[in-house]
Amino acid sequence: MTSTPTINVPRGIFLMVSAITMFTVMSAFIKAADRVPAGETMFFRSIMAMPIILIWLLVNGGIAQGIRTQSIRNHAVRGIVGSCAMGLGFAGLKYLPLPEVTAIRFVTPIVMVVLAALILGEKFRLVRIAAVSLGFVGVVIIVAPRLSVGLGSIEALGVALTLGSACLAALAQVFVKGMANSESTTAIVFWFSATSTVLSLLTVPFGWVWPTGTELVLLCGAGLVGGVGQILLTASYRLADAGVLAPFTYVSMLWSVAIGYIWFDEVPTAGMLAGAALVICAGVIIVVRERQLGMNATARRKVKAKGLQ
Repeated sequence: MTSTPTINVPRGIFLMVSAITMFTVMSAFIKAADRVPAGETMFFRSIMAMPIILIWLLVNGGIAQGIRTQSIRNHAVRGIVGSCAMGLGFAGLKYLPLPEVTAIRFVTPIVMVVLAALILGEKFRLVRIAAVSLGFVGVVIIVAPRLSVGLGSIEALGVALTLGSACLAALAQVFVKGMANSESTTAIVFWFSATSTVLSLLTVPFGWVWPTGTELVLLCGAGLVGGVGQILLTASYRLADAGVLAPFTYVSMLWSVAIGYIWFDEVPTAGMLAGAALVICAGVIIVVRERQLGMNATARRKVKAKGLQ
């Protein structure tokens, strides 16, 4: 008999905010170790998270049960796309301020709506179209100053890497959405970390460096903090609805502005903050609308079920 999951919205929100804080700190650690290539950084991020994930699996029913899967192929595809998103995101941190990278990454749920319509056949309604348009206007406002320097500039490269990361992350989430009915969360988390660890080793011939003591601490810290963040994120979804939690992911903007200012002397521009606000508004609109559609679908199923009784 399957137990009904416990609902504890305040605790779920706390865990979500804690997870987002961990991920922002992870990004700061990676940015601070900017001499280390993105592929090498991805290796440390993935390998150092594995012990935490394995302990989590042991606590939650055992490793064998936790990593059981019906399709290694689906995990491999998702892992490749997600690993590319991670690598591009880490590379983008080398060329752009932390708050700016965070703001551009907010385009992920917006792109996900478009991809879900194209790949999963979900309907592209008027509200979604308006939200997507608003989000892309925000992105244009954020990246325009960087692109005005010249398409061959370091800033433009940072924009391209970060946008590529956000789009691939959206594609990876679409794959996860498609796997949700057949694969457990624990299996998705484990196989992604395993895949990204292996794929990161393929970048060794492209110039890994021997990290200094400080860089090694930062890289290991990024992996450990990222692993803890992943566990907290998963735990939060067990306690509260995704639609309730999603708006709290935008707390990363506050943390990135604070950390960027204190640690890296990065001062966000008014234009960047305005663009980020538009992207965040678009994301919130999408989240609220998706939640409403989900509730309507549930109500229709209940009415239909009563009619069949």
